[in-house]
Amino acid sequence: MAEDFVDYYELLQISSNAEPETLQRVFRMLAARYHPDNPKTADVEKFLALQTAYGVVSDPAQRAEYDQEYKGRRVQPIEVFQTPDFIEGISGEANRRMGILCLLYKRRRTNPDVPGTSILELESMMSFPREHLMFTIWYLKEKGHLRQDERSSDYIITAEGVDYVHTHLRKNRLLYHLLEPGGKPAREETIEAII
Repeated sequence: MAEDFVDYYELLQISSNAEPETLQRVFRMLAARYHPDNPKTADVEKFLALQTAYGVVSDPAQRAEYDQEYKGRRVQPIEVFQTPDFIEGISGEANRRMGILCLLYKRRRTNPDVPGTSILELESMMSFPREHLMFTIWYLKEKGHLRQDERSSDYIITAEGVDYVHTHLRKNRLLYHLLEPGGKPAREETIEAII
């Protein structure tokens, strides 16, 4: 997604089709965690961002308007995948592997009811033709980092894949923002908490 667009669903760590009760429950939990009065986990910037996101997503009219833009942006390629770091040589292949795992990790975390991603979605998000992704997907399947859903044929990250992301994300700063709520680069202490 474009840098000026904030994914409120990711920021709130909910699915885009979450019910109002779920939205309210998750918002309260996150707001308490990042509230400026919380001595251990206060984060004013994140708290304010959560309030903005909740204000939009909890209002039916604003949410409908936001959802239109959200759906339009989801089909656009993610800019980081268009850099030479994902195209050239063996390091490009390694970055594509981590990129796919990060996208699948994010999907499972934010949309547990529909945790899979199709090859078509991966092609669209990564701006790579299927032929360039098939070797990467074969490798990740062989290593046990992802599997195919029997019903939908979508790709889903496995527990081994999640562990791999946690272990190797620090080495790949290019992809921090794919897993950080709101699309901003993660601070070091945030990554430590994820891992």
